[in-house]
Amino acid sequence: MVPHCARRTSTFLSCAFREQEDNQAARQLSSFYPLPLPVPFLLPMNHPSSLLNPGTLWPTLLERTAHARERGAILSIPTTPEVIEQGGVAFQVRVITALTMKARTMATQANANPFLPYDPDLFVAQVSPTHVALLNKFNVVEHHLVVVTRSFEPQEALLTREDCAALLICLAEIDGLAFYNAGPTAGASQRHKHLQLVPLSALPNSQFPIEPLLRSVKMAGATGTVPGLPFLHTYAPMNPAWLDLQKDGPSSLLDCYHSLLRAVGLSVETTTESSAPAAPYNLLVTRQWLMLMPRSQEFFEGISINALGFAGALLVKDAAQLALLRKQGPMSALQRVALPRKA
Repeated sequence: MVPHCARRTSTFLSCAFREQEDNQAARQLSSFYPLPLPVPFLLPMNHPSSLLNPGTLWPTLLERTAHARERGAILSIPTTPEVIEQGGVAFQVRVITALTMKARTMATQANANPFLPYDPDLFVAQVSPTHVALLNKFNVVEHHLVVVTRSFEPQEALLTREDCAALLICLAEIDGLAFYNAGPTAGASQRHKHLQLVPLSALPNSQFPIEPLLRSVKMAGATGTVPGLPFLHTYAPMNPAWLDLQKDGPSSLLDCYHSLLRAVGLSVETTTESSAPAAPYNLLVTRQWLMLMPRSQEFFEGISINALGFAGALLVKDAAQLALLRKQGPMSALQRVALPRKA
């Protein structure tokens, strides 16, 4: 058995999606909204300025979700579930409707700056002095959180201790899958830094599709690899003590994240000119483990893939893309958009 291996992590759905008829349309139909402008953070006057109290994120999330639905602020994406098996993984594939795509396009075009300032009806909580939690406007599963930096930082930038602190605060409150898409090539829809969290309770099963492969992880020091994954990646167990907010979990998580970057050959050094690593990547984080995958490209045959694809969930726009995935195989798609595994 893998140390700290996930036992209750999620199956889930690929909640970041873009129109894929061409790359420009794909950008407009990204997970959330079009690219924001780097303007100062503005806190809506009707929202509390106090930080989140421990133990209150989940009830607050439920309350704010109900409010957002009443106000029509959430445009949930109806999907039809499909399963495609390859490489010992039962991938979950969701197919959305053309009607949803049209409504989504109109909404994204109407709001070109979603985070600064954000829509007050999507506000959930002030997570930390540096981060705020918002609802995902275009959610596939319920209660999908977007954890955004209060001031502008580029999505390609390395995660900081403050990012790790905000992630742990949310993950300690809500068991689920946190993820980060480092740049457009990794499937990021915004250039303003944001992490995301999909709660376990919002998902139909107790584990996500890729998890059975993690039982055979091979550790080599602080990091390891999964024999069944045919692309470059790295794995590390999550220490449960990091979720104790009375301890210095953020620094420990940051060190672990740096170890993952180094394991796949990415830099953790920053300069005055850039705080970005050498290449785009996806990061998955649960209460039990972390995985990081460098990326070579965003699209597989017109299908945008983000971090959730590497957890075993994909979103396609129509039956034609579904048929393409059935023919080529989801694992083959992941292999195409990742980097070759080292011999």
